[in-house]
Amino acid sequence: MSTPATAAPNAATGPVNSRGRVIVASLIGTSIEFYDFYVYATAAVLVFPALFFPNTEGIYALLSSFAVFGVAFIARPLGSILFGHFGDRNGRKGTLVASLLTMGIATFLIGCLPTAQVPGWAFWAPALLVLMRFAQGLALGGEWSGAALLATENAPANKRAIYGTFPQLGAPIGFIIANSLFLILSINLTNEQFMSWGWRIPFLASAVMVIIGLWVRLKLVETPAFQKVMDQGEVTKLPLGRMFKVSWRELILGTFIMLATYVLFYLMTTFTLSYGTAARTAEEAAAKAEATGKAFDPTTFTAGLGYARNDFLLMLIVGVVFFAIFTLVAGPLAEKFGRRKTLIAVTLGILVFGFLWVPLFGGGFAGTMLHLILGFTLMGLTFGPMGAILPELFPTNVRYTGSAVAYNFSSILGAAVAPFIAVALWQAAGGSTVLVGLYLSGAAVLTLVSLLLTKETKDVDYEGQSS
Repeated sequence: MSTPATAAPNAATGPVNSRGRVIVASLIGTSIEFYDFYVYATAAVLVFPALFFPNTEGIYALLSSFAVFGVAFIARPLGSILFGHFGDRNGRKGTLVASLLTMGIATFLIGCLPTAQVPGWAFWAPALLVLMRFAQGLALGGEWSGAALLATENAPANKRAIYGTFPQLGAPIGFIIANSLFLILSINLTNEQFMSWGWRIPFLASAVMVIIGLWVRLKLVETPAFQKVMDQGEVTKLPLGRMFKVSWRELILGTFIMLATYVLFYLMTTFTLSYGTAARTAEEAAAKAEATGKAFDPTTFTAGLGYARNDFLLMLIVGVVFFAIFTLVAGPLAEKFGRRKTLIAVTLGILVFGFLWVPLFGGGFAGTMLHLILGFTLMGLTFGPMGAILPELFPTNVRYTGSAVAYNFSSILGAAVAPFIAVALWQAAGGSTVLVGLYLSGAAVLTLVSLLLTKETKDVDYEGQSS
């Protein structure tokens, strides 16, 4: 049961994390994790269909690449259970260090993999790619929740939603860094150089960022809220079982609260990159295939917008700037009006945006750019409050597990299948994206129902709450 918020966690006795350290540690970790994740997402569109699935053509190679992309989302709930267990048993700090290491090692190794075109690696190259992608998902399954708790469990009174936006800001920052690096490489390398070795650089470069992130996180002390749980002897031996016993309803609601956010983001990034860079006509596609020495099958061709890869990456980066800005705007709004009211209003906006998908997307450069800006603005407004509302649904001693499982169960329903479903709907509609927009609106309806069934969590006694 919710009770009024108590004094700021910084009033707790013992060593505490400074505000600057909390902000940097929660932000840098998710920035690195999301950078690693989006490096793969971009490569899944631009590189992997040709290098790891050379025996498939056109839309089927892209679908194969997206299928591997979805493996991480199957791993994420497992990661939430694994890291959530240790986060609720042993503390937030050590668990966050372990998740960052797991993600960093997996991403670095992807950059070292031979491709399926290397003799003897036709099977093993895709298989190892799947394994590394699984490890990425496992790590991200534990990263987000830990970073959100690091921020909110150290937040002053009436500042949780604002502090909760700091780890959320890691998503647009990671996306911008990852895609900017791909853009720089694409501009400065020939297509042959980029496909031969240039694509590996973003994966290998993640090692430097991971070292920085580890240095920051190793300087942290335990959050006051979890320290209080340990001091009072309320640590749960089996957090997952306890969470399902006392918070199963909150788990279901939290999962669907996050659904529209996930669908929107992966449509706005992964799918739009596929659609935006696909040839407008079969003749263009055939000419492009001939220039790269590949066969063209007109039966698998699906029309897109025909933008050059570099041009559309730049357009996406501009759109994601709005994502970052409105993630920060969302925190004060959720603090003033409440998480529930803020998210209901934004979700209604997402529902309407789904119906406007076709009139905007494809309406020339101006229409496409407006589509990206509006979509990413809504993304920031819906993603920002998630760092507060999902953890607030759960008691302190199962908070890591509960928020992580809800967040990552939603990733299966929303993110894992979103690019795959969108590509299939795009193909089924003969090049139109009208069904893609309706798919987004349908996800928004489910999220809206969940928000209407959820109580406001703004005044939950975050430090004293236990199950």
